[in-house]
Amino acid sequence: MVAASFRVGLRVGDVEAAARFYRGFGFDEVGSVPNPDGQPVMTILRRGEVQLIVDALVGMPFPDSERERQTQTGPRGLGVAIGLGVDDLAVSYEYCRSAGCTITSEPMDEAWGDRVFECIDPFGYQWEFSQPIKDWQPAAGLQAAQASWFGTR
Repeated sequence: MVAASFRVGLRVGDVEAAARFYRGFGFDEVGSVPNPDGQPVMTILRRGEVQLIVDALVGMPFPDSERERQTQTGPRGLGVAIGLGVDDLAVSYEYCRSAGCTITSEPMDEAWGDRVFECIDPFGYQWEFSQPIKDWQPAAGLQAAQASWFGTR
């Protein structure tokens, strides 16, 4: 197996449930590592050039450290948003809504040319889904974003 050029690792309480959920985002399973009882402690998923590594919160052979203890107690992914470009934002929105995600921002057109919504998945991770706006004119682009956030000077 060739490693993807971009990898994200997520620690979860239930690897099987999380892998099943993330497959709904268009990820395909590459492989899984079970513990001695046959339960997966790591599952590798892939979508294009992105590899998603889903690890168990407990049961991995990580060294006992302050960081590991903090990871196990959470919160999951605080301060990190995982962005994923999609072909159909409405389908992704409906999947997330029906699969138990907490929608934190409804779909909206952003000044930089994407339609976006955000949610917290059932495992505590924040996701930002985006789809390019058809016929968007990039003339003002990031300047428009700055103006909408901070006003014009």
